[in-house]
Amino acid sequence: MWCPEGLDEVEAELLGPPEDLKGRDVLEIGAGAAQCSRWLTAQGARPVALDLSHRQLQHALRIGGDVPLVCADAAVLPFADGSFDLACSAYGALPFVADPRLVLREVHRVLRPGGRFVFSVTHPLRWAFPDEPGPEGLSVSASYFDRTPYVEQDDEGLAVYVEHHRTLGDRVRDVVTSGFRLVDLVEPEWPEWNTSEWGGWSPLRGHLIPGTAIFVCERG
Repeated sequence: MWCPEGLDEVEAELLGPPEDLKGRDVLEIGAGAAQCSRWLTAQGARPVALDLSHRQLQHALRIGGDVPLVCADAAVLPFADGSFDLACSAYGALPFVADPRLVLREVHRVLRPGGRFVFSVTHPLRWAFPDEPGPEGLSVSASYFDRTPYVEQDDEGLAVYVEHHRTLGDRVRDVVTSGFRLVDLVEPEWPEWNTSEWGGWSPLRGHLIPGTAIFVCERG
């Protein structure tokens, strides 16, 4: 699943037809509990699930499965050049680093020529709106061009959550200057069957403004 809108890889085939995934080496970046990697395993692929959070990978272990788990920084991937055929990231890693080009260049390095990297992030347009699912989330409250990070702190003033904003143009430039070719930019529309609310995602907002941007990139 690529996003809260409910776009499924079986439907979207952004990594390619499911039958073509068999035997492919795939790196999942910001894997969390490795849900995507388990799906890839079921298609016959050979995924590796990478996350910076040891706790998330512990959760993946509790769920079970045969997916190799790696605790590492996405900006310093512990793999040799040309190790993977594909890479994917569903809301993982890229929004949480100040310079996403560090991650993109590393992914480019570990992909084989012609390899594809697909990643989804919060649509940059949403940065200008309050993170509310109701009518109060439909009015612009901040500048789309303000790239100040969103930071949550604990009682001692330490940052416990940081998310960085990039405009749509920033994201495209990040992809291209890191050596990728941008094949597609997918903005999933909110489907009629999806009646759920999650954070700032809701049918009300989803029918009016995009919530997710999915970048489909290929290594030359």
